[in-house]
Amino acid sequence: MKFQRITISADQMGGLPCIRGLRIPVSVIVDLVAANTPDEEILRLYPDLESEDIREALAN
Repeated sequence: MKFQRITISADQMGGLPCIRGLRIPVSVIVDLVAANTPDEEILRLYPDLESEDIREALAN
């Protein structure tokens, strides 16, 4: 599966998968969703995110 919104760079965040080149690891988003944090709250905490970023992080 090819992701459009998830990037991996050895020079960023130690090579962790991140959202669109931002310094927001996919694992942070997955953990927030697992903790039942509403999407609206995640988007408030990380204003650079978009709803589609959350959906793609969960598909990972």
